[in-house]
Amino acid sequence: QVQLVESGGGLVQAGGSLRLACAASGRTFSYYVMGWFRQAPGKEREFVGAITRSGGSSYYADSVKGRFFISRDNAKNTVYLQMNSLKPEDTAVYYCAAEYTIDIHTTPLSYDYWGQGTQVTVSS
Repeated sequence: QVQLVESGGGLVQAGGSLRLACAASGRTFSYYVMGWFRQAPGKEREFVGAITRSGGSSYYADSVKGRFFISRDNAKNTVYLQMNSLKPEDTAVYYCAAEYTIDIHTTPLSYDYWGQGTQVTVSS
């Protein structure tokens, strides 16, 4: 089992920045690809980005590419989502997820463990 706890959400004005963190506990953190997803009211959960086990590579959805950046600190069992140039359409509950794999996948069903989510609201 892997337990994931997100933090760092909140209310920010358009154009602003937020950094989310996801702290993991349980099994060896470095064995897992870590992903970030988001879900807005009335919409399906969508892929935001993910990072490989070593942190050497990351992949992003087109909607956030160049604005959002994922990093991880395996010594601290934590993955981060740096969100810049935020837009009102980025408003959603953001979830981190862990998948026991070596490849990055973009579908929620691929991921084994999920956090409880943290709300991000971007005002215009």
